Amino acid sequence: MGSIVEPWAITENGNATAKGSSRELRHGRTAHNMSSSSLRKKSDLRLIQKVPCKTLKNILSNFQEVILGTKLTLLFLAIPLAILANSYHYGRPLIFGLSLIGLTPLAERVSFLTEQLAFYTGPTVGGLLNATCGNATELIIAILALANNKVAVVKYSLLGSILSNLLLVLGTSLFCGGIANIRREQRFDRKQADVNFFLLLMGLLCHLLPLLLKYAATGEVSTSLINKMSLNLSRTSSIVMLIAYIAYLIFQLWTHRQLFEAQEDDDDAYDDEVTVEETPVIGFWSGFAWLVGMTLVIALLSEYVVATIEEASDSWGLSVGFISIILLPIVGNAAEHAGAIIFAFKNKLDISLGVALGSATQISLFVVPLSVIVAWIMGIKMDLNFNILETSSLALAIIITAFTLQDGTSHYMKGLVLLLCYVIIAACFFVDQIPQKQPNGTIVGLQPKNNPGSGFFSA
Repeated sequence: MGSIVEPWAITENGNATAKGSSRELRHGRTAHNMSSSSLRKKSDLRLIQKVPCKTLKNILSNFQEVILGTKLTLLFLAIPLAILANSYHYGRPLIFGLSLIGLTPLAERVSFLTEQLAFYTGPTVGGLLNATCGNATELIIAILALANNKVAVVKYSLLGSILSNLLLVLGTSLFCGGIANIRREQRFDRKQADVNFFLLLMGLLCHLLPLLLKYAATGEVSTSLINKMSLNLSRTSSIVMLIAYIAYLIFQLWTHRQLFEAQEDDDDAYDDEVTVEETPVIGFWSGFAWLVGMTLVIALLSEYVVATIEEASDSWGLSVGFISIILLPIVGNAAEHAGAIIFAFKNKLDISLGVALGSATQISLFVVPLSVIVAWIMGIKMDLNFNILETSSLALAIIITAFTLQDGTSHYMKGLVLLLCYVIIAACFFVDQIPQKQPNGTIVGLQPKNNPGSGFFSA
C-alpha cells in the first residue's frame, strides 16, 4: 500500500511530504499499530485514478482506504441496521447485539486513522494519539453509562477489559503461537512486560485500599463514613494513577521508546501479508475528519449499548455483570485481539504482548481513573471499590499472568492455563446472580427502562 500513493491522497493540507522519515515512522510503530495492520487489505486504486474530477477522486480514494481497506468491511453493515432497528423500535436486545457488532470495525479503523495522522505529526504525537484513542470505545461507553448513572456497568466493563486482555487475548495468543511453532522455542523481551506489570500492580493497590477500608472499620464506624472515606481515597488515588500514566507515556514515547517499538524482521516470510506502510494513504484533514466522524458513530452505538443492556440481560437470561465483563470486551476489542493472535502465529510475541499488556495498562491507569474523575465532575459517587469478587479476580489475573511471563519464554501450555483461568472467571460471573447496588440505592438490572434514542444523540 505504501508504494501506491497518489498526490490527491496526501496533498489536501498543502504538504506533499509527511513529517518525519519513513524509516523513523516504521521503526517507531507500536504493537497496537502492528496488530491492527494485520487486518488491513491492500487497496486497488487503478479505477479511481481514471476519475477526472479531483474532488470525487479524493472522496472515492478515502472511502476505498477507510471503509473498504479492512477485512472487517462487512461488519460496517451492522451500523445502519442498528440505527434502523432503533428508529423503528425493534427489540432492544437486537439493537444491543447490532451495536456491539458495529463497534468492532470502528475500533480497528480508529487505530488505522491515528497511525495515518502520525505520518504528519511525527511518531511521538502519533503515539499520544494512539494512547488517547486506543481505548476510545471503552472510554465512551464508560462516560455514557455514567451519564445514565449506571456506575456498576462502568466498573464491570472496565474490569472486563483488563481481564480480557490479560487472560483471554494473551492466553489465546500464547496458545495459538505455541501450537503453530511447537518445534521452535518462543522467546520475548521481558523489559516491556515488567514495566506494564509494575503499573498494573500499582493500579491494583488503588483498588484494594478502598475495599479494605470496609473490612478494617470497626462496628462503631457508620457505613456512610466508610463510603465517604472510600470515595475520597479513590479520587485521590485516581489523580495519582493519571500522574503515573503521564509518566508512563513519557517513558514510552521519549526516554525509553526503544523498549516499546514493534521490531520487524526484514526477511520475514509474512511480509507479503502485512504491508508496512511507509507513506500516508489519506491526507491529514481527511484523516482528522474521518476520526471525528467515527468517534461520533462510536458514541452513538455506545449509547445504544448502555441503554439496552438491561433488556438484553433479561431477554438472553444473562446477568448484566456477565454481559459487561465478558461480552462487551470480547466484541468491542475483537479486531485488536485478532491482530495479537495473528502475530503470535508468526512467532512475534513481543507484538502480541505489547497489545495485551499495553491495553490492560491503558485501561487500568487511564480509563478507570479518568472515569472516576468524570463521575466526580458529574456529581456521581464512583469509587475504586470494585467489590471483593471483582477485585480478587483482577488480583489473581495480574499475578497469574506475571508468573506466566517471568522467564521470557512461552509454549502452548502457558496459554492454555491463562485461557482456562479466564473460563473459570467467566463461569463465576455467569452463575453470579447477586444484584449490585448503585450509589443511589437502585439495583443493576432493575432500573427504569430507558429509550436508547433519548440520550445525547436524541433529536
